[in-house]
Amino acid sequence: MPMIGKFPLRRTLRYLKEGKVHFKERVRVFTITYNTFGEKCQGARDFVFYNLQQLQYNNPKVQMQTLTNLTPSPYIQCFLDGCEEVLIDIDNFSQSEIVERLNKVLGKSELILAAEELARRQLVNPAHFGRRFGRKCICQVDGQVTCPGEVALPKEMRGKYRDMKAGCCLKAGKGRIQIGLPDVDDEQDAALQTSV
Repeated sequence: MPMIGKFPLRRTLRYLKEGKVHFKERVRVFTITYNTFGEKCQGARDFVFYNLQQLQYNNPKVQMQTLTNLTPSPYIQCFLDGCEEVLIDIDNFSQSEIVERLNKVLGKSELILAAEELARRQLVNPAHFGRRFGRKCICQVDGQVTCPGEVALPKEMRGKYRDMKAGCCLKAGKGRIQIGLPDVDDEQDAALQTSV
């Protein structure tokens, strides 16, 4: 992604993951109303510019809306499950104060976030196999070939049978490799060497 535009670091994954506000499950809609002019709304403008993308990334199931130049004072309005509504006044608040207040009123605590992270790590991925996971071997996955120790492989799948059928069997003997030749006895080998 090219670094074009105003403050392009806002679009990097590292910046998005650094967001501090993770909404509770009850929050469905988040609306921020502010003006594009005036000193009273500077904190709200900075919050929208720097933190709204992080908020969207950390809360993908929450609908986010920004409304500009509708009221003289900025505020945040959130709609929760059960038709509940929460209004947060952010008049003359700085960007960091808005983040702290949102986290205090509608955010999850650090304890809950740590428990969710632990549960997320322990989820069983069906692609994993080994001693620590539900499947010991890949042969236990449907559609995979069973282990040769349990059920013998068909001859067509064995390398020795396939190579012998093709006529290019490799045999090692006395420091050399014979390709497709019959075994030579030691007496015949000595006779060949003396005749040469």
